Amino acid sequence: MKRARLIAWAELALMVRSRVALVGVIALLLLSTIAAATSYTHMAQERLGRVANQTETDALFEAQPARHPHRMVHYGSYVYRPIGTLAGFDPGIDPFSGTTLYLEGHRQNSATISAVRENSSLMRFGQLTPAFVLQTLAPLLLIFLGFSMITRERTRGSLRLLLASGVTARDLILGKTLALGSVGLVALAPAWLTLILMAIVMPSEAGAAAMIGLGYGLYVLIWVVGIIAVSALARSGQAALLILIGIWCFIAVVAPRGAAELASRLEPLASRAATDLTIQAELRQLGDSHNPDDPFFAAFKARTLAHYGVSKVEDLPFNFRGAVSTEGEALTSRLFDKHFAELATTQRTQSNIVAYLSILSPALAVRRVSMAGAGTDLETHLRFLQQSEAHRFAMVQYLNGLHRDRLSLADDAARSKDGQAEQRTRIGANNWAKAPDFVFKPTSAADRLSAAITPILILALWLGAMGILAGWSGRVLAGRAL
Repeated sequence: MKRARLIAWAELALMVRSRVALVGVIALLLLSTIAAATSYTHMAQERLGRVANQTETDALFEAQPARHPHRMVHYGSYVYRPIGTLAGFDPGIDPFSGTTLYLEGHRQNSATISAVRENSSLMRFGQLTPAFVLQTLAPLLLIFLGFSMITRERTRGSLRLLLASGVTARDLILGKTLALGSVGLVALAPAWLTLILMAIVMPSEAGAAAMIGLGYGLYVLIWVVGIIAVSALARSGQAALLILIGIWCFIAVVAPRGAAELASRLEPLASRAATDLTIQAELRQLGDSHNPDDPFFAAFKARTLAHYGVSKVEDLPFNFRGAVSTEGEALTSRLFDKHFAELATTQRTQSNIVAYLSILSPALAVRRVSMAGAGTDLETHLRFLQQSEAHRFAMVQYLNGLHRDRLSLADDAARSKDGQAEQRTRIGANNWAKAPDFVFKPTSAADRLSAAITPILILALWLGAMGILAGWSGRVLAGRAL
């Protein structure tokens, strides 16, 4: 171990003397620091912006004047997806999925206003975040610094001298790994510091932050050990560099995009337009609450009259029009829930396909750890959509309840012809403030940690495989030196 440390110190000293290597390490450190600072600042501003937008939207809804309740059903409201504390480290799918949802009666709208659509198309290549730097850029710099660490010893003839002086191939590989690992630690330091600061701000996120830090530590170590192993096995520095660049292209670029494309082809997702057409067709089959002769609502009318023991809707103790709106919204919401469940199943299947393919690329595995820990994964987005729909239904049914219980059927039927009746169907503005507020309940830290366990194990398997490869490369290196 002492000889390995001496080799590591000698390699680090060589990096310091080499301006190219030193500039590369400093550039990586600065890039990691800038990414951590800018991403955290941006997400903090975005978080405050969404809170402000939600507060303003709620205030506008509550400030509406006296209206007919059904007018407020169509006026609707907006909800904004909150941002978790750790989202500044890895925004995950947040830039690609909608963050704003318009809620109204009779419709289930799609989330809109995603960062990718609102900004330059260059954003699709990746934001400058700590996650992006560690997943994509840090391995590339490690490759340029480490590809020749062992091939250089062979090329300049110092390998045999080292082995003849009592240094074993194991000592050489371990020492070079320690040296390159020190560079990896430099790359990790700003990201780990960012995670620590985020955990201090929100102590409940400490476990998730630790899991993310562990995942990226394993990921960088996989690259460090793998680079040294390839450098030991390759015949020349040029061959090692070409092999490592090819591996980087597959792991960091091709595999993530290829896995997503394969998942979408194996489990295609219906377009929003096609889904809307299907829902409209099914709604027509179920019933039309605006058609008094519709069979479903005619049967609903008959059941209601029989239940209250009256012969006409005018004798009911409530406004039957409001009751029809309430029943119609329940009918459409059940249909919306059905199609949302189908959509969520398809998207989860796609996500599972990508998860299975992470065995081929540690970048896929560390991305799963990162997004699950940060609460920026698919499950968080689906949770937002599901809770938004539950809030939409509760809000609309509250307004339908006002329509049913606060307005007379006679005034409601005559309001389009009688100005005084129309005025009597407007209820006080104080009722809007009593509508339920949207409160998003994010995935618990325990559930996010549970989701990160499997990809962490995959990363551990990758590291074990790289360790075996490094051990074998030491034996090959010793054999070639003889």
